[in-house]
Amino acid sequence: MSRVGKNEVVVPASVSLTQNGKELMLKGKFGAQSYKVPECIIIEKTTAGLKFTPVDETLSVRTLWGTTQRNVANIVKGVDQGFTINMELNGVGYRAAVAGDKLTMQLGYSHDIVYEIPQGIVIKCEKPTTIAITGPCKQQVGQIAAVLRSYRKPEPYKGKGIIREKEFVIRKEGKKK
Repeated sequence: MSRVGKNEVVVPASVSLTQNGKELMLKGKFGAQSYKVPECIIIEKTTAGLKFTPVDETLSVRTLWGTTQRNVANIVKGVDQGFTINMELNGVGYRAAVAGDKLTMQLGYSHDIVYEIPQGIVIKCEKPTTIAITGPCKQQVGQIAAVLRSYRKPEPYKGKGIIREKEFVIRKEGKKK
């Protein structure tokens, strides 16, 4: 069983931490987020940050212990540094552009795909074939990347589609004569 919950969450000086009972409020340069710690987890403030301890040793409490520690660590990293996912568009004529709060993509369909960028998320297109999604919430950034990828998944024969950075597309051999 993993013992990731034993690790202390280090809160840097650039992040302000406010605790109101079981509610944690974290503010940083990328925004503010709150997290409600489950009742079965005890929060201890230390000099470096936060330490979590379970109330008892049952399996359900121990799983919440590690999950709580990782969720708070991700929130601290998100409000301090942010999370970024880079994606690449592979295919002839595939391109993306950001105008205001809309991302417009041309992916080989008869129409352009327009995606409304949510509040708090920054999407940049340095080149017409790259998309960089940045935000303070790891879950939200990953969800947006999954939605954008679903518009044109990479296909196995030519590799055309939207591919995440460091993703490997398994290629198939074409038809033989």
